[in-house]
Amino acid sequence: MSENVIPEENKNVLSDVAEVSGTPAEQPVETPVEPIGEAPAEAPEAAPEAAPEPASEAAPEAAPEAPVQEVIEEKVQAVADAVKDAAEDLGQKVDNLADKSLAELSDLFGKLKDSAERMSRSKEAEAIKSSFYRLLGKLKGESGVADGEESSQNNPFDAVEQNFKAMYADYKKERAEFNRQQDAQREENLAKKQAIIAELKAIVEGQEDVSAQFPAFRELQNRWKEAGPVPATAFRDLNDTYQFYVEKFYDMVKINRDLRDLDFRKNLEAKEAFCAAAEKLAENENVVSAFHELQKLHEQWKEYGPVAKEKRDDIWNRFKAATAVINKRYQAHFEGLKEQQADNLEKKTALCERTEEIAARECKSSGDWNAASKEIEEIQAAWRRIGYATKKDNQKIYDRFRAACDAFYTRKREFYSGIKDNMNENLDKKLDLIGQAEALKTSTEWKKATDQFIALQKQWKEIGAVPRKKSEALWKRFRAACDEFFAARDAHAGGENDFYGNLKAKRALIDEVAAYVSAGDAAADEEAMRAFAERWNAIGHVPFKEKDNVNHAWRDAMQEKFPSFSAQRSAPSRPGKAPRSPKDILIEKYNKLQQNITTYENNIGFFSASKNSEPLIRQMEERIEQAKAELKELEAQIRQAEEGEA
Repeated sequence: MSENVIPEENKNVLSDVAEVSGTPAEQPVETPVEPIGEAPAEAPEAAPEAAPEPASEAAPEAAPEAPVQEVIEEKVQAVADAVKDAAEDLGQKVDNLADKSLAELSDLFGKLKDSAERMSRSKEAEAIKSSFYRLLGKLKGESGVADGEESSQNNPFDAVEQNFKAMYADYKKERAEFNRQQDAQREENLAKKQAIIAELKAIVEGQEDVSAQFPAFRELQNRWKEAGPVPATAFRDLNDTYQFYVEKFYDMVKINRDLRDLDFRKNLEAKEAFCAAAEKLAENENVVSAFHELQKLHEQWKEYGPVAKEKRDDIWNRFKAATAVINKRYQAHFEGLKEQQADNLEKKTALCERTEEIAARECKSSGDWNAASKEIEEIQAAWRRIGYATKKDNQKIYDRFRAACDAFYTRKREFYSGIKDNMNENLDKKLDLIGQAEALKTSTEWKKATDQFIALQKQWKEIGAVPRKKSEALWKRFRAACDEFFAARDAHAGGENDFYGNLKAKRALIDEVAAYVSAGDAAADEEAMRAFAERWNAIGHVPFKEKDNVNHAWRDAMQEKFPSFSAQRSAPSRPGKAPRSPKDILIEKYNKLQQNITTYENNIGFFSASKNSEPLIRQMEERIEQAKAELKELEAQIRQAEEGEA
């Protein structure tokens, strides 16, 4: 059996058991704990080899100076509890790393590095390192920091990364020196045990009475127990050779029957305790931990001599039966683990396919990208809740998922980069229109200039958004040029056109529409609507600065009294042309709302690139929700209108 590393915090307990049982405390196996925060580790694909069954009872062996059964049971249980507690403590520490920041992880590693037990906490150190670099990679990706970026100006994480690297390098250097010392100590222990075997061989092969050598034999046994662990590669051969000469010694020595019986009783008490410990392990819910504890019991079993001949088969069969139960549960555990890993692979494959579909999806607006980003985040959260896939596929499926996520976020960055470029182009276009308006505002060719200003205003509306910080200033400058020209035009035409008189007449007509009371006759209402529209169109122009306000008031009053009135049509219907239906009006409102939603979503995209834009984004989101609710109402109204037409 290969030698395994003993956690420092468990060595005292294991040493106690060794003193009681005569077993070198060099074989316990750490319970494996999977690290968090790394690219997925490879999970075991098959169960490790089952625990070897102890050899059948052979010739009488020396009776170790063991205490009574209760003390042995207490020590064996202490080993199991200590290893279990250490594994659970490490697992809890590792689980808590996922919520740490870079600074917290760096500080946590620094405290571990300065702790007295740092050499026994290598798994925790590696888990912190993995979590640190995984979080660092994620933050770099989100911040647009290029791989290999060394400039601290372009890489805001450079300082914390370099600090962590320095700490980790110091820790690895110290760890390497610690391991070197451990290896040197094991080599020294090997030399000691080889010397003990040589002395034992000399006793066995000597010509003198072997019985007289019993004190020397006891001394060699005690020195063997105290020698400590040896390199894993030498353990089996070394131990087998030692056992060979121990058994040969007992074959040759003529021991007093009373002393032999006492040895048998002590050995029986110890082995009954091992059987009880193995049977208790068979009830342990942690199958992996139970299996590793069983290996320790097997090694300790080998250190004890035989029991009375009539008891040998019974005690051996009892221990073998408990071993078989644990081995079967251990094998079943890994079979179930393989099935679970295969199921995890299917789930992760489905998530990869969903992510690849989203990454290839056409997103035309910020709203589309925000919705897709939310889907990606939900998929990533689901991915983290799924365990490892099979060993051969785990890394492949992770690489596929990572590639799909990277493709999505690359396209998203390109989209917002394109929006920025488009806004800059729109800025240049609006500056050009402002220049034309300011050059034209002093023109006295009233008719020609008016047409030109109307054309400029139409172009202005057709141009998309510009950077938010400059939008208001540009609009005020453009509006000022327009207002200056139209004010001069109105003043010049004041002698020929009574603009303010027209304004007064239109306001009076609006009041008349507001006071209209329908008699419930649809034909009469239609005639009244046409009459009001004809009178409105007969009134001339109003002052330019009042134009928008009075037109809005007119449309609102007419739509309130006459639902079939079209806000886009201020002239009465020509003879022979049917008025627009209520369904047409509803459809027009529906289309306009959809356009508004698109505008709001684009605005969110513009705001997201600016600091302190959260209030504006929330306002846009509220407007979108309100508009979507209105869309649903309009859909119901349109369906009702269609049913009425049918």
